[in-house]
Amino acid sequence: MKKITPLLFCCFVAAVCCSCGKKSPVTEQKKPDPPVNTGQPVYQADPTIFPYRGTYYLYGTDGATPDKGIRVFLSSDKIHWKLSTKSADGFAVRVLESFGTQGFWAPQVWAANNKFYMAYVANEQIAIATADNPEGPFYARDPLAFDQKNIDPYVFMDEDGKKYLYHVDITNGNKIYVAAINDAFTEIDKQTRKLCITATDPWEILQARVAEGPTVVKHKGLYYLVYAANHFENQRYAVGYATATSPWGPWTKAAENPVLSMTNTGKPGSGHGDLFKDPDGSMYYVFHTHNSLSSVSPRRTALVKASFVADPGGPDKLVMDVSSLYYLQTTP
Repeated sequence: MKKITPLLFCCFVAAVCCSCGKKSPVTEQKKPDPPVNTGQPVYQADPTIFPYRGTYYLYGTDGATPDKGIRVFLSSDKIHWKLSTKSADGFAVRVLESFGTQGFWAPQVWAANNKFYMAYVANEQIAIATADNPEGPFYARDPLAFDQKNIDPYVFMDEDGKKYLYHVDITNGNKIYVAAINDAFTEIDKQTRKLCITATDPWEILQARVAEGPTVVKHKGLYYLVYAANHFENQRYAVGYATATSPWGPWTKAAENPVLSMTNTGKPGSGHGDLFKDPDGSMYYVFHTHNSLSSVSPRRTALVKASFVADPGGPDKLVMDVSSLYYLQTTP
């Protein structure tokens, strides 16, 4: 039991006295109960969710098999998940069948050109694989041709048809870059490669100078780059965002960063995820946290509602509703 200090007691008495005879206009909001599911936790770090024709497809850095490939989980309600049965052990990308021999990380999936694409990392290089089905199998013969090692790919397709690959250069501290990519997603224009975000703010450099896990969305003509910063093993690993009037930047970091962290979630290592929308326009951010306060791995997959909120002093703010946070679980 916590002790009540004299100062706290006085504040409490004053608050009670002031409320006598009138009803406070502010009522406490009850935190919603988490979805009911008694299955096992989903252990996918760096997660992404691809909604398609009434089904949600979840991919990530697998907590159990990061060197065997990338698995896919399916759900019809974002609450109950099951491992794909399309291939053995649910692999959408499998080692030795697609590019890579180890370190299968941070996928992103989208539809274009009458097929499905997956950008992923293996051997600290970025590959873009194709498939005829969101469950895979996805195949990539070779990685994209870069002059350095890169991770955490995110392909953004603008309204004018132009396409961009956001990625993280790991040669000298993790930094987020962007480059133009062709319509077939097979080649980047190295001449366009440009720096977007580096870790400079205090919350971004607590353990290491890291900016990673980019996701880009467009809202009211403005570009929002959501990213994770600080070392992923640090409990204060967190999420922030920056805005720009062009997909090339320059990017202005939000004053309210970080918008998702252990401070507001209560969960250590809250970071590196992806935004997605329901058919009705509702937006969510899927991300990972540490397994517990004493253990980083296997990292657990969580979900929160996200939205844009009007700000009279500037562009709309990107807000994460931490009261809606729940962990993903498999179907019992």
